[in-house]
Amino acid sequence: MKSPIKEPAKVHPLRHVAIIMDGNNRWAALRGLPGSTGHEVGVNRVRDVLDACQKHDVDVITLFAFSSENWERPDLEVRALLALLSSYLKKEVRQLVERGIKLWFIGRRDNFSARLRNLIAESEALTSAGNQTLVLAVDYGGRWEITEAARKLAELVQQGKLKSEDITEQLMHQHMSLTDLPPPDLCIRTAGEQRISNFMLWHMAYTEFYFADCYWPDFDSLAFDRAIDEYYRRQRRFGKREAGPEVERHA
Repeated sequence: MKSPIKEPAKVHPLRHVAIIMDGNNRWAALRGLPGSTGHEVGVNRVRDVLDACQKHDVDVITLFAFSSENWERPDLEVRALLALLSSYLKKEVRQLVERGIKLWFIGRRDNFSARLRNLIAESEALTSAGNQTLVLAVDYGGRWEITEAARKLAELVQQGKLKSEDITEQLMHQHMSLTDLPPPDLCIRTAGEQRISNFMLWHMAYTEFYFADCYWPDFDSLAFDRAIDEYYRRQRRFGKREAGPEVERHA
């Protein structure tokens, strides 16, 4: 009897996946539908990806839901996006609690209405006991995040609580949005675009990238599985060089 084939060891297990959910408007346009419909269908894909993440034991998933630049879109589309966010929170928070998923928002909040800010805070509080984390980047930009961290450190120096020569990468990181979470291992972008669009610039120094050709509303759990398979076929060295046979002989 043959012994079962063992899967290769996962040297760098996938703990954090970040996703740029692109292509909602184009998906809708191809079907002669309003862009808001594409965004609504895209919400269903969030459920699929959460299922896939739990299947693959992914601890953190970060979704780029609304960028700092999205305010420049037509006012009707912006209002529709914010209304969809409110609707998602009202409908999904109870399910997130049942599934043990903690909701965490990153980005500015002062541009939102008081009602939406309260809804965000309530959603975070209600889900705080979860052991898996869903991060929603809303009114977020990577340059904004780095600037905010630098501003906070400058204030500490100005107040005499910190010396400029004591500022390190580690200290800078402590003032970022995802201080307590691991950096993304994998960033997925849908719709065939190959850029990061000001998303998590500090955190993705050694993130693996996967660009899917399909639009976000078509990115289901099977598409996610393909991205995971691709991730585990890659070799992550983080700037280092693995010792090959010649190196080992002369070590």
